[in-house]
Amino acid sequence: MHVVATAGHVDHGKSTLVRALTGMEPDRLAEERRRGLTIELGYAWTTLPSGERLAFVDVPGHERFLGTMLAGVGPAPAVMFVVAADEGWMPQSEEHLVALEALGVRHALLAVTRADLADPEPAIGRARARMAASGLGAAEARAVSGRTGQGLGELREALDRLVAALPVPRSQAPVRLWIDRVFSVRGSGTVVTGTLPEGTIAVGDELTLPGGPVRVRGLECLNEPLTSVTGVARVAVNLRGHGVPERGQALVTPGGWTCADLVDVRLSPVGAARDGIGLPPRLTAHIGSAAVVCEVRPLGGPIVRLRLARALPLHLGDVLLLRDPGRDRSEVRVLAGASVLDVRPPALRRRGAARERADRLAAARPDAASLLRDHPLLRAGDLLAMGCAPPGRPVCGDWHADPAYWSELGERLAEAVRRYAAEHPLEPGMPVEAVRHGLGLPDRRLVAALVRPPLAVADGRIVSGPRGLPAPVARAVGRLRAELSAHPFRAPEAGRLAELGLGPRELAAAVRAGALLRVADGIVLPPGAEARAAELLARLPQPFTVSQARQALDTSRRVAVPLLELLDRGGLTERVDELHRRCRPPAPGGA
Repeated sequence: MHVVATAGHVDHGKSTLVRALTGMEPDRLAEERRRGLTIELGYAWTTLPSGERLAFVDVPGHERFLGTMLAGVGPAPAVMFVVAADEGWMPQSEEHLVALEALGVRHALLAVTRADLADPEPAIGRARARMAASGLGAAEARAVSGRTGQGLGELREALDRLVAALPVPRSQAPVRLWIDRVFSVRGSGTVVTGTLPEGTIAVGDELTLPGGPVRVRGLECLNEPLTSVTGVARVAVNLRGHGVPERGQALVTPGGWTCADLVDVRLSPVGAARDGIGLPPRLTAHIGSAAVVCEVRPLGGPIVRLRLARALPLHLGDVLLLRDPGRDRSEVRVLAGASVLDVRPPALRRRGAARERADRLAAARPDAASLLRDHPLLRAGDLLAMGCAPPGRPVCGDWHADPAYWSELGERLAEAVRRYAAEHPLEPGMPVEAVRHGLGLPDRRLVAALVRPPLAVADGRIVSGPRGLPAPVARAVGRLRAELSAHPFRAPEAGRLAELGLGPRELAAAVRAGALLRVADGIVLPPGAEARAAELLARLPQPFTVSQARQALDTSRRVAVPLLELLDRGGLTERVDELHRRCRPPAPGGA
């Protein structure tokens, strides 16, 4: 199905047109029907000539209800803009258009109503010119009369063309359902409604509200009970849980969004704000059905920082609409669209930090590469919660790093180890934990991933080569490690070790010095092999068998079995049953 919101000046016939198209009454309140004025959001639906189902979110057009209008338009992917032929372009036509421009709406259809009362061509001409100038492009226009039915067939066909051109939503996207209505049903409990733009909700799913987790008890779409719903759709969700939902909150996939009350954004001024009018220090930010007071801190140019009165689930690239509710109602109150650049911005503590931050974000894009330049080390889950697919392969486990920062870390690690060796000449090497703290890394596995020859990890320390070994043993170890460079897990058997000059005593000395890793009697590998093995095994489908591990490590069963037992003892893997193991997730805090 598809969802389209209405927009346009008060009393231009939006509800009349929806009623004529659907045969349903969008005005739910008795007061609305008595006054002939839409106050709250209305909902109705129909089947288009193509067979596609279309739901309308009918919004109020009066200036006093702009916030309600934004709650209806915000989650909808397209809009039917209504202008009356006998009145033409009016103040709320302009304000609604400016709001659509700020929100980045790009799919619209122009319906000029009351075509039975006046020539619609002048209204069509001016409205299309204004819509094209605002970024909505050459919107198709149709002249109609909700009272007589004139042009309704052509309008339905135009609506078919509109929805056919909409982007295909992602069924696997994380859910964010902005709540636009909350009510209770006897015997069922709390029900919320909203427009689901993408993603899938199924009965039994656990989702999250600001008040805590909730479970989906039941689903309806256009009054039909369903077991699952995929966006775009108008959906009613029956919830079970302790959270008390409110309009303006969002029902979200756990871990799928970053709840942020401080964001850095890039402004796109609209309306009067284009003429250089500065933003006041306090505004209302709108997204979906949410309306949140925010404090505005200019950083430089179009980059500003918003401090929201309450946290909202956001992704990079989300667009907030900034409105000044205190402005004179004769003026357009929508001032700008604000594209989210960072949902976890750093503190600005020193003089000049705001300007530097603005310069840094001036060319930023809402993607993982830009994000990692600002937050140079992030887990895959953090990237996804911020709205970015992880770029390429992780540097270690589920950690992703900015390439320049990762290279710099490697240089700093080598320098730290060199300095430590000079200051502590009697110690075998620098403790891994000391390196982690010195580099400010959150996970000690990252230290091992940074180590490159001639450095190695041995007994919890980083050592520089086979220190303290007699020259013949050091040369034998060097020859062995050269042989293992191409296939690091193909440990040679005792005969080959003897040929290299590595008998039991020489091997014991090399292991004590950290030059080799002892896996089992007669089986040695290069230092750090356990961390590299764990990284390779983590890429396998979990859990895995010894045979699958052997193939992934390109080694023999003679080596694979004791190596897996070593990983078990080190807490890097664990048994699931007699045949299967799995990689263990890192401990909280990365320690």
